[in-house]
Amino acid sequence: MPTPPIHSMSSLAGLAGALAVDDLVLRPAGERFHSQLDWLDSWHSFSFSSHYDPAWMGFGPLLVINDDTIAAGMGFGMHPHRDMEIITVMVEGELHHRDSLGHAEVLRAGEVQRMSAGTGVVHSEMNLGQSPCRLLQIWIEPSSTGIPPAYEQKPFPLPGGWTPLLDPDRTDGAMAIHRPVQLWRARLQPAESLALPPLSGALWLQLIDGALEQPWQLLRGDGLGWQHQPKAAAPALTATAAGADLLLFALH
Repeated sequence: MPTPPIHSMSSLAGLAGALAVDDLVLRPAGERFHSQLDWLDSWHSFSFSSHYDPAWMGFGPLLVINDDTIAAGMGFGMHPHRDMEIITVMVEGELHHRDSLGHAEVLRAGEVQRMSAGTGVVHSEMNLGQSPCRLLQIWIEPSSTGIPPAYEQKPFPLPGGWTPLLDPDRTDGAMAIHRPVQLWRARLQPAESLALPPLSGALWLQLIDGALEQPWQLLRGDGLGWQHQPKAAAPALTATAAGADLLLFALH
């Protein structure tokens, strides 16, 4: 994966005013933490592993967004987790999953995996394909600890607009985790505009690919968080000629 671009932005105060929001938090792609191995290229939006910064410990219950590219034939061997909701959004290629619950699955581009580590689970994620794969792995703190571990995955076509991936009510086939978090994905065509959902509370926008030009300029890998106050209708997001692939979190 190429190094994410570092770019100039409008002032945060101006962006906040345009959106009628408070506490705007910008995480430019090029300022994320970076782990580079011979088989793994990983960009961390928040503190992770040996990368630690008390100013970047997460955004509410959203603790990890890792943008990983894994070489063919390589991956993460068996390792444990507990008391964490782990979501994997597969962007390119495929990943072979095995866990101590007995699951052996292949996660392909366009699919989403959610694993509730709960009281404890051991798993591996290996790229057994012929080319590198890319994924976003997301960790969300559960509302309670000590729950039974669980696993689920499914494909999510992106026909247009916001497609729900996570929803506590499983709206439109979305998956649910042990936290009342909502997560949507949208893929904008070149110059296409899309209004934000009518939400309040803490929101985080993560750009998987492409770029936005309105109401702010955001590039691949950028993240933006804010506390949305529904004082006025939020302006629509508008993609550049490159289009845009987006994740939007509503965090509670």
